[in-house]
Amino acid sequence: MTPLRLLPLSLALGAAFAAPAHAQSLVELYEAARAYDATWQSAKSQYDANLFRAEQARAGILPSANLSAGASRTNSEVRTPPSERDFTSQNATLSAAQPLYRPANVATYEQGKKQVELAQAQLNAASQDLIIRVSQAYFDVLAAQDTLTFVRAQKTAVSEQLASARRNFEVGTSTITDAREAQARYDLVVAQEIAAENDLRVKRLALDNLVGKAGAQPHPLAAPVVLPTLSPDDVNLWVQQAEDASPTVQQFRTALDIARLETDKAKAGHKPTLDLTASYGIARAPNNITGVQTRTNNTTVGVSFNLPLFAGFATQNRIRETLSLEEKAQSDLEAARRSVAQATRSAFFGVVSGLGQVKALEASEQSSQLALDANKLGYQVGVRINIDVLNSQSQLFQTKRDLAQARYNVLLGNLRLRQANGTLKAEDLQQINGVLTK
Repeated sequence: MTPLRLLPLSLALGAAFAAPAHAQSLVELYEAARAYDATWQSAKSQYDANLFRAEQARAGILPSANLSAGASRTNSEVRTPPSERDFTSQNATLSAAQPLYRPANVATYEQGKKQVELAQAQLNAASQDLIIRVSQAYFDVLAAQDTLTFVRAQKTAVSEQLASARRNFEVGTSTITDAREAQARYDLVVAQEIAAENDLRVKRLALDNLVGKAGAQPHPLAAPVVLPTLSPDDVNLWVQQAEDASPTVQQFRTALDIARLETDKAKAGHKPTLDLTASYGIARAPNNITGVQTRTNNTTVGVSFNLPLFAGFATQNRIRETLSLEEKAQSDLEAARRSVAQATRSAFFGVVSGLGQVKALEASEQSSQLALDANKLGYQVGVRINIDVLNSQSQLFQTKRDLAQARYNVLLGNLRLRQANGTLKAEDLQQINGVLTK
């Protein structure tokens, strides 16, 4: 009978030979998802639209020009003395204006620049969300593969134990109870295998749908597994980084700036405006009522001044409205800062807990292996019964599954921590690639 100590090696070899010829790294699948994922593409299109919208605000401080032209024909009929005459007139005017002092337009232009910052923060948040979604799907497939592998290995071990129990019963060294217990455990493992196969199928479909590749195959963890450590290892430093890096905080901070500029626009309702204007017009009457052809050229250059005096208290109430909205934006920013800080702390301690759990499960795996070996030896010499061996096998494989999942949780937790404080970038996936097989 093959010792269980050799199972990890045999499982690894089996997985290697069963894997497709070409597996994809996390970075490869992320790049594929950027080009395929509809959610990210939607966010990118919204980002482009926001950029063009922001550029529209520049028009308020730039010159404007208009060209107008017209032509008319007039029929004149005189009763006394009787006469009738037709004549035409033509005109064209080119006018231009340059704002010299329009504080509301300047505030709108500044808001446009802030809209660009807001659009960039929103796109950063969408990119970070895509990294997490791809990584989650990636590790879900690996975890499902591990679960199926361990269940099948447990099925083999239980099958061997069932065969041994039947042989011992036939020779009279054990009771029928041992065989029935082994058969019950074998049937349970078969059911678990069916569930694991279906779970793996579903997880692979989810990954394929995300990256746009049929049969995407992630690289498994390289052995021995070396998980990245937390750097820096001070939660307060992670929280401090979030103040400047978090796209969520950036969005609410920019929203506050936009609200303040909106107040400036409202206050501009009390301020004068000053524009530089110029026009050039041509009026031509080739056959006017006097029968003489005329042409008039008019050139005008001037300054247009406008001072609002009273607008039915609309301006005052608009200012009060924008001040209230400014206070709301300030409160929203503070709430976002607190939420991001809380999320960052939770993610940090989640990684710390995960690393501790991995160490504990690694120790548990070794202890479970020793316990299984002791129970198998005890069963052979008659001091342990078959159910002891079966329970030890179940404990060992459950520990292996938990350990594999805990490792994936730590890797994903590192990414979620960076997402929480806003420092997550596509380059961070290279660190994850470093612990995967090549």
